[in-house]
Parts: sequence; C-alpha cells; structure tokens
Amino acid sequence: MTKLHPAPRHSDRSRSTFHLRTIRTFLALAFFAGAAGALAQEPKTIVASAVQTELAADKNDHSAYMYLDHDVTPDHDTLFYTVETPQGILKKKMEDHNRPLTPEERKADDVRIQALLNDPAAQAKARNNSSHDDNQAEQMLRLLPQAYIWTVASEEGNMLTLNFKPDPNFSSSGFEAKVLAAMGGQITIARRENRIASIKGTLLDDVTFGFGILGRLRKGGSFEVVRKEVVPGHWQMTESRVHINGHALFFKTIGSDEDETRTDFKPSPAKTLQQADQILKNIH
Repeated sequence: MTKLHPAPRHSDRSRSTFHLRTIRTFLALAFFAGAAGALAQEPKTIVASAVQTELAADKNDHSAYMYLDHDVTPDHDTLFYTVETPQGILKKKMEDHNRPLTPEERKADDVRIQALLNDPAAQAKARNNSSHDDNQAEQMLRLLPQAYIWTVASEEGNMLTLNFKPDPNFSSSGFEAKVLAAMGGQITIARRENRIASIKGTLLDDVTFGFGILGRLRKGGSFEVVRKEVVPGHWQMTESRVHINGHALFFKTIGSDEDETRTDFKPSPAKTLQQADQILKNIH
C-alpha cells in the first residue's frame, strides 16, 4: 500500500498501503478463490486475507510513480506534479486555487525545490516522517480483522463491501488500537485481486491520549481512502479525505482536515531526487 494513504506535510513516497489518511499503509501472500461466494467465508476471514495481501505487497512492491496531486486544506488548494524516487519524492507546484502560478510564484517554488535538493537534513526528516507514518499505518492495518465485528453489506460484481463496528472484546491498548476501538465504517475489497479498494470510517466516541494531554480526537471525525489498480497488479491511493476534529501526536504527514486526489499515474524512471528535478523542469 500499498503503505488507510495522507504536499507540504506529505510522505516522502507513496507506498502501496495507505495512511489514516490514508488513515499511509494498508506475510505470506494469501488469496481466496474468486469463484467462491462471499458468504462461503466468514467476513473476518475475508478481511484478514486482504490485509495479508496488502502487507505482502507493501513489503515486495517498491514501484515509483509520477502523478498529479491535488491537495486541499483550510490553508491551501494546490495542484502539484509529483515524482517519486527511492530517495523520496519531489513535487512541483502547478496551480494555486485552480489558477496557474504567476512568474513570482513560479520562481518562489523553484527556490523551494532547489533548497530541498541542497538540504540533506530536510530530506532525511521527510523520509523519517514517512517511515514513522508507514509503521503506524501498518500496525493499524494488522489490527483490522480482530478489532471489529464484520458483516457483509453488499456484493456487486467483483466488489464486496463489508460493514465494521467495534468488537467489545477487543483489547485497545496502544494508540493505534484506541483509535480503531472507537471507529465504525465500511471496507470494500476487490475479490479477484484480494485488494482493499476503499475504506471509510467515523469516530463513534471521543478518543483521548495521556488523559488528553497528548491529544484528543473528537466523536464524528471521519476518513475515507480510495485505491485503484493504476497499472496491472499495482494498487495506489487515488483519493483520501481526512476530517478529524482534535489533535494527536500520531501521524506526522497527515493533516486533520485534508482532501487529496491523485491522477494520471505513470511509472517514474527517476532514481534520485536530482533526476526527479530534471523531469519536473520539463513539466509545464
């Protein structure tokens, strides 16, 4: 997750799992037979199988992409062109509030890009933040099958949608578990591919960390992540909507009020940030 995946405050690379924005981040590869009916398996077993597929893909699939990234928060509405590399991501601002950049804005963004290219410490910080969020997302993904009571909501063609609600028998120690234990929602699984196509959830209760000192997430907060097969066998997050009331020292690259849409995926040939910069100079 392909590393629920989360622009300034963006992860250094998009992984095949997804965050709580994602939620960034949802080992043995497990498939269930596509010809079998959904009800022939327990919903919890179906979810567990899809989770194992996502974890395996996240471990083995290190594909990099280029794409348009539209990021909207209360502070900005920006369209970027993003190039992923093994060293991290580089992005160029293309539009601001649906208008092209002025010459002055273009120059300022070029200066920002060059500053990042010449700042190894900033690059390392971005990678560390992304790795932190990937790990958090992976822990939440692993807990999905056991944290909830699962029921089949619908089955349309290849897509199976399951409802989930907190399992009162689930032990909610740890930050990730506390969030999951207070959430309900839906997940959709592409059955033939055994991949998570979407997940959305809503906080059913307030969640506090450290008696509220470390953070509080308020009831009613929501998230949604949509994922698609951008090239055969490779799934990426294409949409995320995170609207969480409150604050917690949990994810480092995910805003609490942020919508993101990624389109026009192409494989990235860049192996370094400098190569990504050369690609971006030819994007207009």
